[in-house]
Amino acid sequence: MSEVKIRVVLVDDHAVIRGGLQQLLGGTSDIEVVGTAANGREALEVVRRIRPDVVLMDLQMPEVDGVVATRMIMSENLGVDVLVLTSFSDSERILAALDAGAVGYLLKDADPDDVLQGIRAVSRGESPLHPKAARALLGTRAGSTQVQLTSRETEVLGLVREGLANKQIARRLDISERTVKAHLTSAFARIGVSDRTQAALWAERNGL
Repeated sequence: MSEVKIRVVLVDDHAVIRGGLQQLLGGTSDIEVVGTAANGREALEVVRRIRPDVVLMDLQMPEVDGVVATRMIMSENLGVDVLVLTSFSDSERILAALDAGAVGYLLKDADPDDVLQGIRAVSRGESPLHPKAARALLGTRAGSTQVQLTSRETEVLGLVREGLANKQIARRLDISERTVKAHLTSAFARIGVSDRTQAALWAERNGL
């Protein structure tokens, strides 16, 4: 039997970058580029038509930017995960992308293998975060007296503390597993942890 490939749509307004990413991903046996787009509006049209597994999304683009495009894609419940790949590592953009529903955040100065591993991680249900992005979020957290979580993030963290898996959390809250992953990615970034065990300990210490 042939290996099931991870189907990816590339979204970036620079043709050279799209071409480079196509070449990088095309050199693997488990990832397939099934579509490209040059802005967020095109991205939504392509994703609606193709229904890929992962969208590799730039943020700074004309017409419709990556944050808005991510929010639109996630609002339509198309069964797609969005992984951001951008040049920006400021906490404001990172949080905006995660709040919009992105499940991971990588930077363009990452090693090519990190991009491949990031796509694979997303397909496994994980949430890759570039170290620079993580440090930016931790810096924001350190400068704040209180971590601001949404009500849904608080609910999800409380259920992680109870030991529930994503599928169980989704059933409990009547939302999709992808939505659970998006909330966890955002919550992990806000509280400065990288896995469920750390998140559960944080939730316990903070009375969730």
